[in-house]
Amino acid sequence: MGYNKKSVSDLSESDLKGKKVLVRCDLNVPLDDKCNITDDTRIRGSVRTIEYLTANGAIVVVCSHLGRPKDGPEDKFSLAPCAVRLGELLSDQYEDVDVTFVSDCIGDKVSAAIKDAINGEVIMLENTRFYKEETKNDPDFVAKLAEPFDLFVNDAFGSAHRAHASTEGVAKLLSPAVCGYLLAKELEYLDGAVSKGEKPMAAIVGGSKVSSKITVLEALLDKCDKIIIGGGMVFTFLRAQGHSVGTSLVEDDFVDMAKAVLDKAKGLNKTILLPSDIVVADDFSPDANTQVVKADAIPDGWMGLDQGPDATKEQEDFLSDCKTVIMNGPMGVFEFEKFNKGTFGLVETLAKITKENGAVTIIGGGDSVAACEQSGLAGEMSHISTGGGASLELLEGKVLPGVAALADA
Repeated sequence: MGYNKKSVSDLSESDLKGKKVLVRCDLNVPLDDKCNITDDTRIRGSVRTIEYLTANGAIVVVCSHLGRPKDGPEDKFSLAPCAVRLGELLSDQYEDVDVTFVSDCIGDKVSAAIKDAINGEVIMLENTRFYKEETKNDPDFVAKLAEPFDLFVNDAFGSAHRAHASTEGVAKLLSPAVCGYLLAKELEYLDGAVSKGEKPMAAIVGGSKVSSKITVLEALLDKCDKIIIGGGMVFTFLRAQGHSVGTSLVEDDFVDMAKAVLDKAKGLNKTILLPSDIVVADDFSPDANTQVVKADAIPDGWMGLDQGPDATKEQEDFLSDCKTVIMNGPMGVFEFEKFNKGTFGLVETLAKITKENGAVTIIGGGDSVAACEQSGLAGEMSHISTGGGASLELLEGKVLPGVAALADA
């Protein structure tokens, strides 16, 4: 796509001091049944942006969605715990930062809190999705959300592919509307890798379903020199090659499309690497009986749940000369210990080529990111993306409405 957007770093103290800034963050964090945050990665992601704005004297008002509330406010989807955690994270840099929480995102409560705020203060609004008008990008709701503010900062890459009121709508009413540091970094790596990444470039596309990745695969074929396919989607491709796959997951409606992708790669003289061996199981369970078989010799009654050791070694050799590698999706059912070796082995390869060869390695998608975190190698990658659907759509070359609406650099 080749986005070139203004960011908060283009705004000086004179642009920000005393200004009321609406900051869209991605605070869609996981909560336990007692509404305790179990992973604060997304909150941490926007701390740098908020600190920059407060240090330059802005009144910072954070908004976000959380979960999928159905009919108005629900306590389990309140952003109140996020306000507490954000205050704790900001206090790591500055003493005793209290984030004022407002139990609405539009109206008199918001106006009153902003009127009483002093420069450098941080306020968090309640879940924007407590209003159905948020996801509909309703013009009246957009106007109410934007009304108290002077400018807009979007730091929510994970929601940038949605044309919602708080991501796209307000960007058209507030000026300037710019990227936060997190969003700018995502665009630099993901958009930059696709549009001007150093060659040879490889894409690793995994996960369970071809249907969710087929358009990404087709788009990446035009841009990448090499592609690795892994995870459950492998078996639709093996079926397309005429192989028996036992009881493995196959999307019959996408067999012809998988064959078309293989044919397209051949026509473009690009290499698609499928696993040469498979770890198969007699049941989809963590304690199933397993064996390693050749990919073209999966026995009847057995299902593939991971790639085998030969496949992992071949992938290491395949990627050894690559300068840019994008990974989206795991190589197997990595949440079961018996079937995580393929994914973790590939993650180790990416860490190795980053460190030893200076390759740029970019990880996107929730399961891929989780695998990197669990392996302890997340810090070895060039970039860990915070957006699942957004990263896929960006790689696919689609326009992200929440980015397109921001001011051009």
